[in-house]
Amino acid sequence: MATETKTTTESRGFFGRLRASPFLSELLSNRIAVAGLSIILGMVIIGVYARLFIDLGAISQSRLGAYPNKAPPGWLGPAALDQFFFGTDAAARDVFKRVLYGAWLALKFGVIVVGASTVLGISLGIIAAYYGDVVDNVVMRTMDVFLAFPSLLLALALVAIFGAGLSQVVIALTLVYTPRFARVVRGAALKVLEDEYIDATVALGARDPRVLVRHVMPNCLAPITVQSTLNFGLAIIDFAALSFLGFGAQAGMPSWGLMLKNGVENGLLTGQWWLSFFPGLFLAVTVLGFNLLGDGMRDALDPRMRETVE
Repeated sequence: MATETKTTTESRGFFGRLRASPFLSELLSNRIAVAGLSIILGMVIIGVYARLFIDLGAISQSRLGAYPNKAPPGWLGPAALDQFFFGTDAAARDVFKRVLYGAWLALKFGVIVVGASTVLGISLGIIAAYYGDVVDNVVMRTMDVFLAFPSLLLALALVAIFGAGLSQVVIALTLVYTPRFARVVRGAALKVLEDEYIDATVALGARDPRVLVRHVMPNCLAPITVQSTLNFGLAIIDFAALSFLGFGAQAGMPSWGLMLKNGVENGLLTGQWWLSFFPGLFLAVTVLGFNLLGDGMRDALDPRMRETVE
């Protein structure tokens, strides 16, 4: 009987085990999480399409003389519907194509920032929890200094030190988000380190890296996953905000933040609402998707939240 059960489990494969996962079942039964996941998948499809089929050089350069500037959307103005679906900006560039490509930039830099800050935060949090004493105090007091400042204000200060540019913004935002992961992981790791199997593993002669990587970190993945999802939306907002202020994406880049800045400067007072409306709409919907998914994942991973929902 045991042999048959083992054979059945092995024959299910990865996708069979994935479908049988209680977490996935809870997640997919949560309407909020499904709505957020649908929005994110839609933005991913849009971003990948833009990266493959839209020429970045063509939508970054001025098209004055070839097309009318600040032309309304085709479904409002005299232009053909399929030519300027979201209108054109002050440099006669197609707002529709720029907004689509902005999805790729937002997701790309969001992945880089959240990925780098997650790795650094996990490393610092687990090390602080495992070694304690002086190491814990040094690491966590340093994280407290970063957490004492509002994220955007700290990012602005770091960008002022490093200089403007996309690489500098990525480094600044990574440093801003790392303390959040470090604090969450430290709290989760302290609970794991209280379990007896950790003491047994150390008594059997396991070295520190093996204990941390094989036993402590896997049991901290639940809060890490939720924190990463929620911070993804915040990273996209901060990236757009820094670009809006002129520290992130430089002139011509189809960043949502930069498009919002150009829309406010060139269209807010003159009635060209489409210059800022569509970039702002895509930004808001994307962040909403990550927030909904993060809330749904939190509910699926926390039994107390499931009981409250039920």
